[in-house]
Amino acid sequence: MRSTKIVATLGPSSSQKHEIASLVDAGVNVFRLNFSHGSHEEQANRVRNIREIEAETGRPIAILADMQGPKYRIGSVDAPFEIAEGQTILFYLPDDAGAVPASCLGTDGTKLPLPHPEIMAALIPGARLLMDDGKLRFAVKSVKSDHFIATVTTGGMVSSRKGVNLPDVPLDVTALTDKDRLDLEFVLPLDIDWIALSFVQRAQDILDARAIIKGRAGIVAKIEKPTALVEIDGIISAADGIMVARGDLGVELPPQAVPSIQKQLVTKCRSVGKPVIVATQMLESMIKAPTPTRAEASDVAGAVFEGADAVMLSAETAAGDYPRQAVEMMAAIAGEAEAHIAAHENDGPPPLEVENSIYHAVAEAAARLADVIDAAAIIVFTASGNTAVRIARERPKRPILVLSPSVAVERKLQLLWGVQTSQQAETGYEDAVDGAIKLVLERGIAQQGQSIVMVSGLPFGLAGSTNALRVIAL
Repeated sequence: MRSTKIVATLGPSSSQKHEIASLVDAGVNVFRLNFSHGSHEEQANRVRNIREIEAETGRPIAILADMQGPKYRIGSVDAPFEIAEGQTILFYLPDDAGAVPASCLGTDGTKLPLPHPEIMAALIPGARLLMDDGKLRFAVKSVKSDHFIATVTTGGMVSSRKGVNLPDVPLDVTALTDKDRLDLEFVLPLDIDWIALSFVQRAQDILDARAIIKGRAGIVAKIEKPTALVEIDGIISAADGIMVARGDLGVELPPQAVPSIQKQLVTKCRSVGKPVIVATQMLESMIKAPTPTRAEASDVAGAVFEGADAVMLSAETAAGDYPRQAVEMMAAIAGEAEAHIAAHENDGPPPLEVENSIYHAVAEAAARLADVIDAAAIIVFTASGNTAVRIARERPKRPILVLSPSVAVERKLQLLWGVQTSQQAETGYEDAVDGAIKLVLERGIAQQGQSIVMVSGLPFGLAGSTNALRVIAL
């Protein structure tokens, strides 16, 4: 009956069928396939294992394919070396042979290859460059077409292929690289429910991806660059969901800024009914330890108190030593936080304003009605899933059971707060109601003598027609 959903990343520690089944048993609702790692064959095997487990358990499971996006790295160096604060570094664009360009040959000092012409084109003096997750920091002093000069502001060890971040510079690139396009071409026919786009900077990035995806999966925009915050309302509007990807976001922003941004993004997404995932380093210590730190437990609980739809595990389940324990711990923390909210209502996400539409009014009325009459559950009939989204937006105190004729809708809703799903086989209204009553009794969601609130549309089965509330005494 936990409302906050759990997303778990698959990897070397969790790709065998029995390992995935164990994570499902522990409480995973959505599996993330990280296309920054692993071959197409490995990813296809993971999808196959998930769908086999889904068929065996009768429990819908969502799959989120996470694209790598435009990740920037320096080139190779002969051997690791140390740089010091105040030192001058020349970053150069290698020529066609991979060598230092002729324009740099007469210069002295340390040189580092940076094989990204889009960076050279966008950089301006005064911009910051961060390397190795922010461990090394530079201030750009002068820029040419094929190189730039920077001063080290935080020194340390430099080694090959370290990642580069540019917090002050919007780059003229799309969120989908050539690799991402190939990955999409491969993964979309595999029955994927969600696609996550990395390093989104603008709403147009979502629209470009949507033209390729063509409705075959929902789109989650990963917010991990400060430039995305400038156009965040447009990004949220264009996407189907948002991931607060605190890894790169925490590198490019001061650490103290990330919690308030996370809270703002959760509130914005909830207000418009878009599912929001809080991700990265949530139980990081459980990669190597069987229990989390107290701070990590508070971090997960904080996301629940804010009203996030889902919390995500990355390396904890993909490459950690305790993948099942990490899921069990995340489920336990979320459950405890939800129990606290139930007992202390003001500690949970605040109520939202009701939008001026029949659909939102019916959703808000259903949640309030269920509360007033102490209903056991809210039952939702939906063809598209939109009615479930509107009701979940209200964060009702009662379980939400969604009945849909579409398996794809069932799977996609596994990312949505508070929702359980089942397939609706009946096509007539009264038969569907009878089936729903039988189901809530079988699942123990409600008992004889209790009431349930039903939300549907009339004429029944027509998408976008949500307009009816009904109370049924069992």
